[in-house]
Amino acid sequence: MHDHTMPSSPSTPTRIRRRRTQDVIFPELSKLNGGHLLMDDKNKYKTMWIRTYSSLWMLISIIIILYLGHLYICAMVVVIQIIMTSELFNLLRRTDEDKCLPGFRQLNWYFFFTGMLFVYGRILSQQLVNTATIDEFSYKLVSKIVKYQMVFCYFLYIAGLVWFILTLKKKTYKYQFGQYAWTHMVLFVVFTQSSFTVANIFEGIFWFLLPASLIAMNDVSAYFFGFFFGKTPLIKLSPKKTWEGFIGGSVATMITAFLFANVLGRFQWLTCPRKDLSTGWLQCDPGPLFKPEYYSIAGLTQWFPLKEISILPVQWHALCLGLFASIIAPFGGFFASGFKRAFKIKDFGYYIPGHGGFTDRMDCQMVMAIFVYIYYQSFVPQDYSIDMILDQIVRNLSFEDQKTLYYRLGQIFRQRQMKNY
Repeated sequence: MHDHTMPSSPSTPTRIRRRRTQDVIFPELSKLNGGHLLMDDKNKYKTMWIRTYSSLWMLISIIIILYLGHLYICAMVVVIQIIMTSELFNLLRRTDEDKCLPGFRQLNWYFFFTGMLFVYGRILSQQLVNTATIDEFSYKLVSKIVKYQMVFCYFLYIAGLVWFILTLKKKTYKYQFGQYAWTHMVLFVVFTQSSFTVANIFEGIFWFLLPASLIAMNDVSAYFFGFFFGKTPLIKLSPKKTWEGFIGGSVATMITAFLFANVLGRFQWLTCPRKDLSTGWLQCDPGPLFKPEYYSIAGLTQWFPLKEISILPVQWHALCLGLFASIIAPFGGFFASGFKRAFKIKDFGYYIPGHGGFTDRMDCQMVMAIFVYIYYQSFVPQDYSIDMILDQIVRNLSFEDQKTLYYRLGQIFRQRQMKNY
């Protein structure tokens, strides 16, 4: 293509307009994003060992935190949430503009902690009230805080908005409003995922551990199937993903879901819901989902030593979770891959060797946590026991209303006794 310029007089210098260069994809970025299958990667064994060591350290840490209980798991979720937010905030940061805007970074984190106070205040309000039922004063104080928590968070947000407006400067309007919008999008994504995760934890560690394990199992098995057998590319956004890895990972995840649910469902520490913010050991009557049902297999095979097998009803639900984890949840990873390509980065962070940042590990977990909460509320039968009804009374009725309920129940019992006599 030839450049055409208008003829000019000798006294007028010739001006040649050049197009502004578009975004250039450097060779190293193209290489980092991956342009070949994992099976053909020369450094695949080195990468595999780095990923393996990192995974083992993460596994040991998670096992210790699971043993400590619900509150420590929630604390882990909060820490991961803070790191993810930091990684996402840094994507659109410009050092030159930030130097001209002192305190602007603190404003982003102000919105973050305001959002945290609002989200976790709403989720944990009932557990907080149950924890404060030791004496009447604590109960009334916590009840008032919970009642006006939304108002308090709203005025905190308004104060942040005023702060943002007062920091606006000429020549940086576009950057500041872009950061404002980006901050809210990040908070929406991060808090949506974490809020559903915490809600699942308090319904029972089982509903947190099983889905998270299925995502990890699908990721690991797909990686190794693609490592050894991958030949057919799956999607252009992730060139190293193959159909062999996708299908192999799906089969392994479904099998793991059915078997692992049977193991986890036999521990009360994992299945009992946490109704308060204490850290003591849990004991509860296992619901119908966790009571084994026995099926006879005596006539099926002569060589099989068992005559019957026990299956927990929750295992059938686990198959649905496994299907989602293997078919739909990976698209959260594909979305993250496209997002990283848009910003021309390999990973969101560098905290986990061989894996990248925490956002790289949580992309599929975000999708899974929301699905588990919706599935649990929609399809898992709720066992409304006496303890649950009493729990609802304590959570939702004031102390005076509870007294009124107590007297009315007494009247009902006395009336029934008089009829019987």
